[in-house]
Amino acid sequence: MNAMPHVETHADGSVARWQVWTRRGMVMAIWVAAIMAWRQYQTSSGLSTTGAAQAFIDTVEFAWWGVVAYVAVYLARPLVLFPASVLTIVGGVLFGPVAGVVIVIVASNGSATLAYLVGRLLGHAPGGQVGERGDQAASSLVSRWSNTMRDNSFETVLVMRFLFLPYDLVNYAAGALRIRYVPFITATAIGSLPGTISFVLLGASLERVDQGLGGIDPIALVLSVVIFVSSLVIARAAKRRQAMPSATHRLSTEPSTT
Repeated sequence: MNAMPHVETHADGSVARWQVWTRRGMVMAIWVAAIMAWRQYQTSSGLSTTGAAQAFIDTVEFAWWGVVAYVAVYLARPLVLFPASVLTIVGGVLFGPVAGVVIVIVASNGSATLAYLVGRLLGHAPGGQVGERGDQAASSLVSRWSNTMRDNSFETVLVMRFLFLPYDLVNYAAGALRIRYVPFITATAIGSLPGTISFVLLGASLERVDQGLGGIDPIALVLSVVIFVSSLVIARAAKRRQAMPSATHRLSTEPSTT
């Protein structure tokens, strides 16, 4: 008589796991299909990344719906792994240095949220059965990085944004590790701001994105470099500050040898 509840619980757990893996499989299939469709389009059209960006500019530059189209493309960008830096520069070309920054902030944080949600669907909650097996199989370096992101979500994401680590990789990893959304998106909005400003300024000084840096405004280039370097300095200081509490904690927990 006592065996029946156990059987039902086991069956419920099997069904739940099957549903989770089915959902992950569907998300992964859609994701792979989107990437393959984009690559096929690039191959058939003969357009490079910057060529596709310029074609988009030519299409929406004078259209009243250009802002909506730009935000929509930026939201879809992480699904096909289109470089965020290129679309940010496009924002500067289309909307100028002021409106461009505002529009890119909205679009980029929206795309970060989408990638975070995809990562969350494909990942798993820390501490669960799957997570325990993953932690056992992972290297100590990956395990420490994962724990750091979970325990110090805001500080870790902020430093990674200031360091210009791959934008989509951070988004997907944050979702997969199930770190809290509010610290993630807050750190993303703050930490991405220097890069956003520098790339938008760069774009605002260009006439086309498929002709290199020809005709670039020297002042805009200098400002972009200054902002870029400043963000690296801030990241170094933030990383050092983040490491201080960990060092203090290790010292306080070490047994006394006297």
